[in-house]
Amino acid sequence: MKYIDLQEKSASELLELLKEKKVLLFSVKQKLKTMQLTNPNELREVRRDIARISTAISAQNK
Repeated sequence: MKYIDLQEKSASELLELLKEKKVLLFSVKQKLKTMQLTNPNELREVRRDIARISTAISAQNK
C-alpha cells in the first residue's frame, strides 16, 4: 500500500481501513505466538500500513 493511494480516500474510508488493519495485526500477532506465521515480514508490513493510514488521517485533519 502506497501513501499516494491513501491521500485520495475520504476520512471515513481511512478509518474503516484502519480498523481492518488493526484486526489483521491482532490475527498476525496470534499466529506469531502460536508458531503458525510463515512470513515474519508480514507483521512489519501490517504495522507500517497502520502507520501510513494514521499519517494520512492526521494530514487530512490539518
